[in-house]
Amino acid sequence: MNLKKYLAVSLSAAMLVSFAACGGKTEEAAPAETPAEGAAVVLKVGASPAPHAEILEAARPLLEEQGITLEVIEFTDYVMPNTALNEGDLDANYFQHEPYLLDFNKNNGTELSTAAAIHYEPLSVYAGKSSDLANLADGASIAVPNDTTNEARALQLLQANGIITLKEGVGLEATKNDIVENPKNVEIVEMEAAQLPRTLEDVDFAVINGNYALEAGVTDKVVLDAEGKAVSEASDSEGATTFGNIVAVRTGDEERPEIKALNEALKSETVKNFINEKYNGLVVPLF
Repeated sequence: MNLKKYLAVSLSAAMLVSFAACGGKTEEAAPAETPAEGAAVVLKVGASPAPHAEILEAARPLLEEQGITLEVIEFTDYVMPNTALNEGDLDANYFQHEPYLLDFNKNNGTELSTAAAIHYEPLSVYAGKSSDLANLADGASIAVPNDTTNEARALQLLQANGIITLKEGVGLEATKNDIVENPKNVEIVEMEAAQLPRTLEDVDFAVINGNYALEAGVTDKVVLDAEGKAVSEASDSEGATTFGNIVAVRTGDEERPEIKALNEALKSETVKNFINEKYNGLVVPLF
């Protein structure tokens, strides 16, 4: 499906579902003139609604100062943003981490590259039927994502908080079968990541990706530690350092002036402050 068909379907869906993706047909981007040459530059960037599109909006004024008009096109799936970028309908996208991008290239024959790493979305523990993680009841249920990477990150977070111990060396391939110590006899409930916020009333706790928590409006249920901080992946954890969210472009476009301007705006102090103030640790800058 090309972008025109995708957007037409999305527009129809938006009349029925308020949160559907929206946007207009974009034409293949021609090599952009720099603002210094006096031409208006339109930069088309695909993004997930939260937090990526919101962060791009915070960067918009900085780009306008350089004569660059930012057009943000929202997508609610993880395929079309890369397809549209590869076909030239977008100049860049901002929704994914590099391992996903590399896997997408391998499976689809695309040639997309990382232009900049902007933030990571730590997995955090959210309260369900229980709220006191420090006094976890015997046999408590904890829901985790069921995809390989995010389940491993969730289990590492539980290990970091003394709830379980994993087999040494399993890293980001860990599953619940790699738990070697479980003193509280915790029941690990595997579930599709996007569904986790909806299960909070059925489990004691859930480990949820930051973007899904934001979209579901459950950030007020994040569990806090003794210092009042969210029980989340540390910035130096394997998950955080591996799965930073990136600006992706067609290979060879990394040095385009407007792409460099976009990266600089997203890594500005203005955007850093916006991220820290708006997301309160559920989205963390990597700069």
